[in-house]
Amino acid sequence: MYVERIDWAEQRHGVAVARHPGIDGAVDALTPFLSPQHRFLRAAWFGAADGGDAATLIAWRGDDTPLAAIPTIGFGPALVGARTVPGSYWPFRALPIAADASAEELADFLAHPVTLGALGQVWRLGPTYADDPATQIFSRAAAMAGWTVLSRPLGQTFIFDPATGWPRASTRRRLANYARQLQQQGAVTIESVRGARWSAALLDDLSAIEQASWVGRATDGTGAKFLSETRRADWRRVLGDPALAQMLMATVLRVDGRPIAFSFDLLTPPVQYSIASSYDEAFAAYRPGKLVTAHLVGQAAALGIDRIDFGSGDSGYKREMGAEAGSRIVDLLLVRNRAASSLLQLRWGPECAIAAEAYRTASLLRHAARARKGRSRIDMLMAMGAIAAAAISFGE
Repeated sequence: MYVERIDWAEQRHGVAVARHPGIDGAVDALTPFLSPQHRFLRAAWFGAADGGDAATLIAWRGDDTPLAAIPTIGFGPALVGARTVPGSYWPFRALPIAADASAEELADFLAHPVTLGALGQVWRLGPTYADDPATQIFSRAAAMAGWTVLSRPLGQTFIFDPATGWPRASTRRRLANYARQLQQQGAVTIESVRGARWSAALLDDLSAIEQASWVGRATDGTGAKFLSETRRADWRRVLGDPALAQMLMATVLRVDGRPIAFSFDLLTPPVQYSIASSYDEAFAAYRPGKLVTAHLVGQAAALGIDRIDFGSGDSGYKREMGAEAGSRIVDLLLVRNRAASSLLQLRWGPECAIAAEAYRTASLLRHAARARKGRSRIDMLMAMGAIAAAAISFGE
């Protein structure tokens, strides 16, 4: 581990930075300092501790309380040297940032030599929510530190208030009728599992449902969350963290013990994030997915949930339930060289507005500093070349 403390109490707010190999457990020290909806951003969420070229940057304040962390892995062609923030899946791949962090503190973190050396010329943060306060302050801080923040849209999330009265009386009657018809096929049970009750067998049940769903039958399975042994192994690793095992919940509908539908959710009260859901196509006529959703809505208040985030896509049934459009989902690319970022804008997207304003505010000071530094032309050309290569390859 390489650690460098910087003692710039007046100019740099006393921020200290360390680079750790792998996805370091020190990330978990940030959990008590995060906003409630970000407390799932723990080391296990970001990936395997010994994952290949993974590295973790940790920043502390002068009083030794943690400020923020940036776990990254390699992204794109190795020649480019780009990095990306990993994550298990939705809701988003935000960064663990103390809820009271200032833009100035984060800018010092992002401008520190250890940070610049670890992140290189280009790195990615996303998918994330455009109006997430941590993402907004981080984008502003990145621009203050000299990064250009590019943004491309990935969709829009839908937010549902479980107290709105869904299912309505007519919908309840239809669901009750579906449940009675389903009971003619066998004994029907719906159960929610979390915490110590998670097991490998339960993950296998979720896999069996996906196998029998349209995703398993009509696609190559890349959109499935549990279908492959590799993905189930990833979730077993995540669930090995007791804190995350308590936050993650599977709600499973069974007929005579056979699993036929599930919802997989992340609980960070007062918000519940819907990560995945699926059902066995053989039982589609009985609306098993809606039966599971109604069960989740019914238990929301007891779990301290007043907002369910349904994620993006399939807006029809979500709007029918009363869900409303929520945050825009964006994918951010942070580029160190301002001029070269124009190449990447052609493939990625325009500069993030909140970062552009911060960049303009700080640009005069940065230009003066660069002039004094006398950055060599060959260094600039090398940076331009690396980012031009990135512009060609980052077309996903």
